Amino acid sequence: MKRSAILAFSGGLDTSVTVRYLQEKHNMDVITVTVDVGQGENQKQIETKAKKLGVKKHYIIDARAEFVNNFIFPSLKANALYQKKYCLATALARPLIAQKIVQVAKKEKAAALAHGSSGKGNDQVRFDITMRALSNLPIIAPVRDMNLDRKTELKFAKKHGIKIDATAKKYSIDQNLWGRSIEGGVLEDPYKEPPDDVFLWVKTKNLPDKPQYLEITFVKGIPTAVDGKKMKPIELIKYINKKAGSCGIGIVDHIEDRVVGIKSREIYETPAAACLIEAHSDLEKMVLTKHETKFKSMVDEEWAWLVYSGLWEDPLKSDLDMFIDQTQKRVTGAVKLKMYKGSVRVVGRSSRFSLYSHDIATYGTGSTFDQKLAKGFVELWGMQSTEANKLLKKR
Repeated sequence: MKRSAILAFSGGLDTSVTVRYLQEKHNMDVITVTVDVGQGENQKQIETKAKKLGVKKHYIIDARAEFVNNFIFPSLKANALYQKKYCLATALARPLIAQKIVQVAKKEKAAALAHGSSGKGNDQVRFDITMRALSNLPIIAPVRDMNLDRKTELKFAKKHGIKIDATAKKYSIDQNLWGRSIEGGVLEDPYKEPPDDVFLWVKTKNLPDKPQYLEITFVKGIPTAVDGKKMKPIELIKYINKKAGSCGIGIVDHIEDRVVGIKSREIYETPAAACLIEAHSDLEKMVLTKHETKFKSMVDEEWAWLVYSGLWEDPLKSDLDMFIDQTQKRVTGAVKLKMYKGSVRVVGRSSRFSLYSHDIATYGTGSTFDQKLAKGFVELWGMQSTEANKLLKKR
């Protein structure tokens, strides 16, 4: 009886080639698992492809609700942007997929875990560390282990009759509810503007001539309604993705530092993430003290780095989660966003926990702020700076 390997299977080039390598080079039966995190692809077609490759069994796991509630929303609470740009869409999905792979491996009494990641990317780190935290089974990654390049994979696929989508031949694409990443091909020239065929979610032409508005309601840091309508989490993200994307919102093009040390040019489409993080962070500034906001910004940056770097299971992330959750108790209110031809900005916000006081802040009559008190404060606040400058002048 052959040993079995459980493979995280997307149906793309890398994982399709991995099936054959596991069968031929490792003489193993392959059990494929497709975890639905909102890829938008036909799961039955992926299953059909897996079976054509001769897999022993195929699992389809709908993890969309779990992905939103346990991964996306915690990242939103942390305003998570790696290097102030990337909303971590792929990075958030990988530990969830790895968790499901390990669960299936235990059920099937498998001999190994497998994935299609390369040795140049971040996903190998995210898969491996999560899998090792949850299982003692060996991990096989043929693309990495055999140092395969894309040209070699395409040649191997053609030789074995593995059909590859035309778009996948041009670019390497990953997609879920929170974002879409595109790399490879002409995008590897960091000076070349991305061609229009890269974008699927965000319009780049024929944008609305009038500004569009989004009003997002938060309860304890979690978005619960948009434009006055209560929505379930998946529905809410899809709604914002469509509306913001139609206004040209959500394209990210930047040079990114990968975990393995490589600088890469990354293209992302993240309409909902761009709007939700902008709105959430703005609402925090209204309800948190400046001391909370300053310290939380450091926590948020560390949280994003941990998740990007594949350290979802590290105890530090859990420690940071507890602090972040504590800060979210007052992050309740509404934020209004204005979207126009690719730009988005906050134009209004309100909260019953607001620390903003009109009576104190107003420059008009009726202000309760006693300006005379400011004179002594300013003198004390700048005392050391003033004395230091006096000393420097004497020298």
